[in-house]
Amino acid sequence: MKDKIMVKHLDTVVVLFSGDSGDGMQLAGNMFSSISAVLGNDICTFPDYPAEIRAPHGSLGGVSGYRVHIGAEKVYTPGDKCDVLVAMNPAALKTQIKYLTPKSTIIIDTDTFDEMELTKAQFNTDDPFAELGIKNEVIAAPITSMCKESLKGMGLDNKSMVRCKNMMALGLVCWLFNRPVDYAEKLLRAKFAKKPLVAEANVKVLNDGYNYGHNIHASITTTYSIETENREKGMYTDISGNKATAYGLIAAAEKAGLELYLGSYPITPATDILHELAKHKSLGVKTVQCEDEISGCASAIGAAFAGDLAVTTTSGPGICLKSEAINLAVMAELPLVIIDVQRGGPSTGLPTKSEQTDLLQVLYGRNGESPVPVIAASSPTDCFDSIYQACKVAVEHMTPVFFLSDAFIANGSAAWKLPDLNEYPDIKPHYVLSEQKNNWSPYNRDSHTMARYWAVPGMEGYTHVIGGLEKSSTTGAICYDPGNHEKMVSYRQEKINRIVNEIPDLEIFGDQDADLLVVGWGGTFGHLYSAVALMREAGKKVAFVHFHWISPLPKNTADVLRKFKKIVVAEQNSGQLAGYLRMKIENLPHIYQYNKIQGQPFQVKSLKDAFTKIMEDA
Repeated sequence: MKDKIMVKHLDTVVVLFSGDSGDGMQLAGNMFSSISAVLGNDICTFPDYPAEIRAPHGSLGGVSGYRVHIGAEKVYTPGDKCDVLVAMNPAALKTQIKYLTPKSTIIIDTDTFDEMELTKAQFNTDDPFAELGIKNEVIAAPITSMCKESLKGMGLDNKSMVRCKNMMALGLVCWLFNRPVDYAEKLLRAKFAKKPLVAEANVKVLNDGYNYGHNIHASITTTYSIETENREKGMYTDISGNKATAYGLIAAAEKAGLELYLGSYPITPATDILHELAKHKSLGVKTVQCEDEISGCASAIGAAFAGDLAVTTTSGPGICLKSEAINLAVMAELPLVIIDVQRGGPSTGLPTKSEQTDLLQVLYGRNGESPVPVIAASSPTDCFDSIYQACKVAVEHMTPVFFLSDAFIANGSAAWKLPDLNEYPDIKPHYVLSEQKNNWSPYNRDSHTMARYWAVPGMEGYTHVIGGLEKSSTTGAICYDPGNHEKMVSYRQEKINRIVNEIPDLEIFGDQDADLLVVGWGGTFGHLYSAVALMREAGKKVAFVHFHWISPLPKNTADVLRKFKKIVVAEQNSGQLAGYLRMKIENLPHIYQYNKIQGQPFQVKSLKDAFTKIMEDA
């Protein structure tokens, strides 16, 4: 009789699913994170996949990974290292070894560790573990052949049976962590609702993989459990940054009483926003997949003129193409939300990897004096709140607004409590006033915000013309007067400056009298916060601020930064925010920089070590 298996309780665990780009690792990882979110755990995920639609089978460049960090309490990063590595082929083992610790458990599909696959992965011997110096615990299972045996007689061809092996691996991981598979079954039946045979095949191998775990007690004596945190009551779901962005747009349109229009052209990693919004026509959402980036932006400008909440989505290369149209929206002073999901560049660059290299482009990448507010989301769930704020500013201040995300938070996911929209601030479009009828010019301004008033075509008594040529500040007619142009340039800038009155101050996390202030922005929040928290636990006096609004900067920015003797700005670029702060704020202390441009998230340990060295540097 086998010994009773022991269950070890953990506070946090990182699981990395990896395999060939056709092995379904993204789906397996996403489902494991969804199961954990439903059980009440906090999660942070990181999908990492090649740019090619289908890289050469078994090649090192074709490895697709999905990292899931699960915690009983709040987790902020997908983890530097993994506790469990699922390696579906030798290439996955070789490329992901850098994420192992001496205590990591490895699950492999022994059917793929043959001579041909080892050669493709550039191994020199038939023992990859010895060659790599791996001495970890290994669960070696013939996953592919078990999958075929499980589905024998169901009427599926060989290719279809093999494609189910990711669910066999998921079932085994669910057993290892005492995760029930019933929710995964529901997800599979929903995903393959139009292919019931495929759905039932995946459900069967999922359960068979789970049951296989129960039959290997002789080699595995311990399974694991992650306790459920005591969360605020509510309905939770696992949500990606792109989906949260789409939901935030819908919520903002509802709150503003406007129809939502998206003019877009597909581009990685922003396309999922278009896909998600296209599902919600019943909510009055209009989506148009245009012929190119320029028409996507231009059509959104037309929608803004016509009175919609107008949005265009893209990544860095698309911002380049949209820049002339964005300038038109600046000149015409129309509300337009421009979503830039940043990726590695320049040019095609690293289309599936993450960077923060578009900051100066969105701040200054247009001709003339062309000020545009810029807000950056800090996490997948924050995408909802940040895009809501972007929409509010756009329609209340009559301006284009840039919303910055990046591939890390756009494709990554986190546990999200469904919000109560009644708790969100009202959005009040800056419409023309009834008393202005028949006595109105399109560049009459609100003395408080400097925003012009929004008249929708067809409103009697508000006939007007706007466009790319400079207009008179009083009549709205085309005007080449030098003084008028300078006045209109200053008005457009002042309109953006006054938005500062409605954005929150910077908040300092940590010691108010710290020896070092860490500064970040955008999707690096979780890694920077975690590094600073570890340093404070070790007795270091360190503080942290993170920018959401970058244009305009929060009111207290200068006061906060001048409080500290040492500042380090950490970015996934060559120092764009650091340079911007030096330019905008006088008399700053010396700003150190921590910059990585590798297409990968920061490592918390590396941040901690670098910041500690800066603190100790005389």
